[in-house]
Amino acid sequence: MRKQQRSRVTEGTPFPLGASWDGLGVNFALFSAHATRVELCLFDERGETEIERIELPEYTDEIWHGYLPDARPGQVYGYRVYGPYEPEAGHRFNPNKLLIDPYAKQLVGKLQWSEALFGYTIGDPAGDLSFDERDSAPFVPKCKVIDPAFTWGEQPSLRTPWDRTVIYETHLRGISMRHPAVPERQRGTCAGLTNPELLRHIRELGVSSVELLPVHAFVNDQHLLEKGMNNYWGYNSIGFFAPHPAYLASGRISEFKEMVAHLHKAGLELILDVVYNHTAEGNERGPTLSMRGIDNASYYRLLPDERRYYINDSGTGNTLDLSHPCVLQMVTDSLRYWATEMRVDGFRFDLATILGRYADGFNERHSFLVACRQDPVLSKVKLIAEPWDCGPGGYQVGGFPPGWAEWNDKFRDNVRAYWKGDRGELGELARRLTASGDLYNQRGRRPFASVNFITAHDGFTLRDVVSYDHKHNEANDENNQDGTDRNISWNHGCEGATDDPSIRRLRVQQMRNMLATLLFAQGTPMLVAGDEFGRTQHGNNNAYCQDNELSWVDWTLDDEGRELLAFSHHLIALRRSYPILRRQRFLVGHYNEELDVKDVTWLAPDGSEMTEEHWHDEEARCMGMLMDGRAQPSGVKRSGADATLLLLLNADHQPCEFQLPEVRGGRQWLCLVDTHTAQTVPRPVQQDAVELHGRSLQLLELLR
Repeated sequence: MRKQQRSRVTEGTPFPLGASWDGLGVNFALFSAHATRVELCLFDERGETEIERIELPEYTDEIWHGYLPDARPGQVYGYRVYGPYEPEAGHRFNPNKLLIDPYAKQLVGKLQWSEALFGYTIGDPAGDLSFDERDSAPFVPKCKVIDPAFTWGEQPSLRTPWDRTVIYETHLRGISMRHPAVPERQRGTCAGLTNPELLRHIRELGVSSVELLPVHAFVNDQHLLEKGMNNYWGYNSIGFFAPHPAYLASGRISEFKEMVAHLHKAGLELILDVVYNHTAEGNERGPTLSMRGIDNASYYRLLPDERRYYINDSGTGNTLDLSHPCVLQMVTDSLRYWATEMRVDGFRFDLATILGRYADGFNERHSFLVACRQDPVLSKVKLIAEPWDCGPGGYQVGGFPPGWAEWNDKFRDNVRAYWKGDRGELGELARRLTASGDLYNQRGRRPFASVNFITAHDGFTLRDVVSYDHKHNEANDENNQDGTDRNISWNHGCEGATDDPSIRRLRVQQMRNMLATLLFAQGTPMLVAGDEFGRTQHGNNNAYCQDNELSWVDWTLDDEGRELLAFSHHLIALRRSYPILRRQRFLVGHYNEELDVKDVTWLAPDGSEMTEEHWHDEEARCMGMLMDGRAQPSGVKRSGADATLLLLLNADHQPCEFQLPEVRGGRQWLCLVDTHTAQTVPRPVQQDAVELHGRSLQLLELLR
């Protein structure tokens, strides 16, 4: 039973959107172009008892608003929105459903699945055309008014240059759940990531930026909960301004800010993986939790001729309509909020092609992409696109405008195929090692635009790439039919774990090969947490629902893990020490007559420059990449002063004698890395040729 109470209410203002505490009271503002009435519902502090309903008194420029002078931070609330229930016209208003404010800064409580959450009556012959009159308030999370005050101290913004950026992708929960130094009550939360031992590991590894899988408030799918699982990855957002409640050990928003402050103090940027392409409300059969009940026809892309149904370019049931000005405003407001109020340093956009879609397809001049480029806040943070979606023409690698970096899956696929020993990969590998200039060397884009990765959260871990020929997703209870079948992996003679010492040695060597290729390639490298010491998911390449030890990072290292970790430290330190490995200009292989130098020269094993015949030799698996430090480093025509490095790669199972080239001014070569021996101490090369062992890589420096 709802308690009766009467709060003072005044007109308020239509901006800012959301619930805003000004020190005297709280302004409430909600966009809805098609609503006829909006009620603000106030709850007790636990969100269990509805205390009062207040009709927002004003409607200005499609914004409903009102001001409560007696409201304070901590006030729990939700909305009921009235309007036509006409699914065939795209309208699904149902005031019986309590709705989450899209601008809510904090949520209280968990979603409890119930038939009352749905705007239609489940089981009714009319399906989603029916109208359900049950109250959903007992089952839906509530919003909470926050006080944004926080003392940040005097830490300057890091603004790590792109050429010094090494991304460490991880899951906020998974990285700390098994870490022995993290107190149990803090594991899996923002507080867990502030642990000094955990931060020391990340900082000493040498990466610059921590990229977290989604931390926005999200929904656990009903079918997963029924199977004892949940949506571990979190790609099912319901609130774009609120952290996921389970990630706050203290229940305070300030915990997220404290995490950011600790990361920044450790010299680490924070990049958030964000999901603005869809919401957790699904298709026409999904629940009514927020935007569907606030203004379905404005927030979502609907089929033009059948507005009952949703366009599904996300593959999850619905697609947000960023061509609508108020939806575009919501997303850009969210990004600015995280970049300013929460001091986040960048964003990785899930299925980013959707964010650049109009009705006729992807357009690099889409209003969202233009808004990010011109915005004084967003244009200064790191913007990374996952440049594909499920819709027509959705694969847009290389198609995003200047200012954007992109996940480059071509790098992943080619490097895996090359070290697997596949035929005819040399030409493609050369392009990937030089920051994929075939994709990005245009319109002034820089090598950083290519975010190179060999593994990501989605797919095999690095150890599993070298340990499994096939996916093993049985734990997901989907008959092993989920996840990709195209893994470009090789088990090296035995599927999964083995005690065979020769197989184990080769697997570790192959992990060293791929790590070295990733970190010595031009572009922006991304490493997945745990790959630096060879963690496994036992062949599961789609662990989205595995919130358990299968997905959590295991910090118990054996000898192999400790040796691989030391090797990973060495590789990242070399990348940091040698600017030629992270040039801000593309290496193109053109001869500069004025400087008498080529920036990059491709070499055959006999030391000669590669010819067309070499490039088209399908059986060739060995080549050298000579990066001359004297090459012009910028647009100014002057000689560079970088070191000259020679990268030698041999993916064949047989050893290869590689004749070292003569370079003007050079007196001797120094071997910095040999993946065959896991060498980390430089050693002089005494001969004119080196033996490049089967399936190995060497990096040499020219001493002058």
